[in-house]
Amino acid sequence: MGSVAAGVAASHPATARTGVRILEAGGTAADAAVAAVLACCVAETIYTGIGGGGFATYFDARTGEVTCLDFFVAVPGLDGDRKPEPMVAVDVFFGGLPQIYSIGGASVAVPGVPAGLGEVHRRWGRLPWSEVVAPAAGLARTGVLLPAAHARTLKSCAPALAYGDGAAPYQPGGRLLESDELLFHHGLATAMDALAADGPEVFYTGEYADLLVATVREAGGTLGPADLASYRVAEAPVDNARLGDYRVCARHDLNRTVDTIGALPADLSRPGRAAGVAAALRNLGAQRLGDTTNVSVVDPEGNACVITTTLGLGAGVWLPGLGINLNSMLGEGELLTEELVPGRRMSSYMCPLVVIGPDDSLAVAAGSAGASRIRTALVDTLLGVLVDGLDVADAIARPRFHAVEDTIHAEHGCSVDELTVLREAGWQVVEWPDLNHYFGGVTAVGPAGAAGDPRRGGVGLLL
Repeated sequence: MGSVAAGVAASHPATARTGVRILEAGGTAADAAVAAVLACCVAETIYTGIGGGGFATYFDARTGEVTCLDFFVAVPGLDGDRKPEPMVAVDVFFGGLPQIYSIGGASVAVPGVPAGLGEVHRRWGRLPWSEVVAPAAGLARTGVLLPAAHARTLKSCAPALAYGDGAAPYQPGGRLLESDELLFHHGLATAMDALAADGPEVFYTGEYADLLVATVREAGGTLGPADLASYRVAEAPVDNARLGDYRVCARHDLNRTVDTIGALPADLSRPGRAAGVAAALRNLGAQRLGDTTNVSVVDPEGNACVITTTLGLGAGVWLPGLGINLNSMLGEGELLTEELVPGRRMSSYMCPLVVIGPDDSLAVAAGSAGASRIRTALVDTLLGVLVDGLDVADAIARPRFHAVEDTIHAEHGCSVDELTVLREAGWQVVEWPDLNHYFGGVTAVGPAGAAGDPRRGGVGLLL
């Protein structure tokens, strides 16, 4: 397998171009990934934003060290002076089935994106912070075109996204934005300029902290000054698993992605492996729509930075005059896995990962969107690249299957032989009529290229 080229993979052309621009300016993988995620916060607000949370995985080519940073949302309530008001229930249709989510002020957890991006830049960045933020601020001034895949997601999630102040950007004049129309968030450029000038602290202890608290509380939430002031980025332990001659490294996520890779059958030849792969992927969780996005970057020195972020569906609680929607993580039923203790991090399926080759150099940098399907999407992509010999674009684009309880959900075009093996192993198979964003949204940089997921309008660009 050849060495990994320098490049950027993302779920929007403007996001990918931003990352490449920063690499061209001499930035590291971390600089480019931070700039690209900030661009996501302008171009991909259907999936993510400044008011969300996330995780980063960084591979240092010089030392071979892998670091995982946790800047996911935290449970509010440290101020202890308020009870949350009821959340707002919304029906979101997904795969034809209604899913009930809750939004509103009480769904807002403590945002981690500004702090997380600041920490990634502090540790591994080379360019000045203001230079890394500048491209996103530029995009915010003009707005960006909405890709067709994003327009489809907007249609599914409109009850949450076009709620309240979200109607102005997503449903101008009463009509939902469609493919190739301009998505513009009034005031977001102001917020980006302040972030560039004052750093991430502007949202935690600086100019916008009081506004954040007042806005959430007015909408019935509990977020307080102590929640913001005490928020810190954490380093997460790194899990490792072997896949042939390769080592997969990532955080320990709610879906145990790395453990799943370690549990794959020894014989990975097709079609026989299908039953063993399905058994390893068997997922007893509920099926939720994951509004998440990922950026994967490799720089010319071979460093990699993969960052996955999310807003949930978005709370429909917007910072006045700043064009920022806040996360709805406390309204995501499947993430409420344990007692919600103020200050504690919430759980997540997100799993940005790197794969290290036999010679200790980088083989793949990848991450995915898709809630409980993130693991499925990543495992299938890695099997495609590392076992089946596909390039990253073909590995990401090929049809996937996802295991839920005793059922296999298979995208249109899945191998007939593999589906036969699965049926013989006792699985019920539901065949979908198309490739669908339900099955995740991988972005990866690997040998011979960078690629985004066609299910999410993804783009890969090489330096």
